[in-house]
Amino acid sequence: MNAHWIDISTARGETFSGYLSLPPTGRGPGIVLIQEIWGVNEHIRTLADQYALDGYVVLAPDLFWRLERRVDLAYDEAGSARARQLLQTVDGTQAAADVAAAVDVLRARPEVTGRVATLGYCFGGQMAFRAAALARADAAVCYYGGGIAGHLDLAPRVTMPVLFHHAALDALIPQDAVAAIKAAFAGRSNAVLLDYPGVDHGFNCWGRPRYNQQAAALAHGLTLEFLSQHL
Repeated sequence: MNAHWIDISTARGETFSGYLSLPPTGRGPGIVLIQEIWGVNEHIRTLADQYALDGYVVLAPDLFWRLERRVDLAYDEAGSARARQLLQTVDGTQAAADVAAAVDVLRARPEVTGRVATLGYCFGGQMAFRAAALARADAAVCYYGGGIAGHLDLAPRVTMPVLFHHAALDALIPQDAVAAIKAAFAGRSNAVLLDYPGVDHGFNCWGRPRYNQQAAALAHGLTLEFLSQHL
């Protein structure tokens, strides 16, 4: 893959890094792909490369950089314990602003020929939602976005197309939270909410025990269909 790390500047002039993966053609629409709590690890970099092979210019920003730069954790007990510590410490408002900065940086790159979407998983799903409202991304995709129900005050500002993937067995995002998200977007044509029966939180991640190949493949295909329509 044609991939490397680049610098991203914040509005305050601070600098952090992001993993940039280019499609085989070198050009295409943009995706800011947002990490889980394990950082921009092998799984997230592989996803960035996967979407690059689908024709997108993909940037995965390092959102824990204020605590520890380029966090790259495994899904084992030690890695997960550290990931939970980072989640409890990270400033979500700053992280969402960092994603918005990444959207601006990606949109300005010469390789990006079209629109830019935010796309994230779990913690990253929440960030994709919040940053879409901040940065006016052209579309947003939220895979089992933990905590979105607590930020539905932003829903009126999320006027771009948005796709939500929710797992029916997800204890981290209970069905009342999913119902609240559906209610916030009820009657609005820009939102698509998809439910996956019989699968749990993290079903898209091949490094976790709850990975479900069929649901992951279905969600990826539906995400590509959504992105092809709106980018």
